Amino acid sequence: MHNFRGLIFLAGALVVSGCGKEKTPPAPASPAQSTSPASRDGYLGTLVRGQQVAVKGIDTAALNQEVQLFNVQEGRLPKDLNELVTMHYLGKLPNAPAGMKLNYDAAQGKVTVVPQ
Repeated sequence: MHNFRGLIFLAGALVVSGCGKEKTPPAPASPAQSTSPASRDGYLGTLVRGQQVAVKGIDTAALNQEVQLFNVQEGRLPKDLNELVTMHYLGKLPNAPAGMKLNYDAAQGKVTVVPQ
């Protein structure tokens, strides 16, 4: 067991020291590279996808809460999401993120956001 600990310590020391190799820092990106359309689209695309995920989570959580409130007060699950509006639990249904749609499972009383 003592030798095993020594080997682990030695392996850790080699990893930390980098086995004596010097590492050169990567060259900074040139202005032309950092403002290329591809890098901007990748960054913006990531932001848009992040926003869609956040909106998806917020909308489904709020809608699922309203479905449960409806169930408690009315003694049953709504037949569809529009019933939440007609029964004045919601002013209107929220819009799903671009390329997505709201999906309501009336048997389980669960709202999800799915691709169109």
